[in-house]
Amino acid sequence: MNAHKRQQIFARLREHIEQPRSELEYRSNFELLISVLLSAQATDVSVNKATAKLYAVADTPAKMLALGETGVREYIKTIGLFNSKARNVIATCRILVDRHGSEVPDDRAALEALPGVGRKTANVILNIAFGHPTIAVDTHIFRVSNRTRIAPGKDVLEVEKKLLKFVPREFRQDAHHWLILHGRYTCIARRPRCGSCVIADLCEYRHKNID
Repeated sequence: MNAHKRQQIFARLREHIEQPRSELEYRSNFELLISVLLSAQATDVSVNKATAKLYAVADTPAKMLALGETGVREYIKTIGLFNSKARNVIATCRILVDRHGSEVPDDRAALEALPGVGRKTANVILNIAFGHPTIAVDTHIFRVSNRTRIAPGKDVLEVEKKLLKFVPREFRQDAHHWLILHGRYTCIARRPRCGSCVIADLCEYRHKNID
């Protein structure tokens, strides 16, 4: 795929959704961090349902620590992997209190040192909370990047590096939001909705599903 086509693709995605945002519900960088941590192998809808009640009683690291692992578990037990996630939430909150003055750090290494926080989660936090032009590659972005040929790669890191190289600078800040939403609602896994896709004519997928 050439640079001109990529430019057109992101221009159309921006026209379709001018100001994209995460579908996770949060009111602070701390809540964003916890929600992203909880969202691994879970839907944003399920996370939002659980955190609405959780954040009503624990919206700071200190309050979350006061709940303890058992208390956190009760609020998130409807989310997949809730036992390990409860442990990670409490361990993360302890580090935030002890090492970062209860603030979410604006630093990749510090973020990735938090239990349950990997490169993808760190990219989300750096992008949304601190305005870094990072691109967090999840299953949706991986699929869309390979299917459309915007940035094909054999693993998430390769796709991330290609996106950072190929996505025009003016679109880089919001690129991961556009690609996630496109993969979540249009370029879905089993039967992509090519007939209603705003970039169907630019996409290089060979097996378009256009009715």
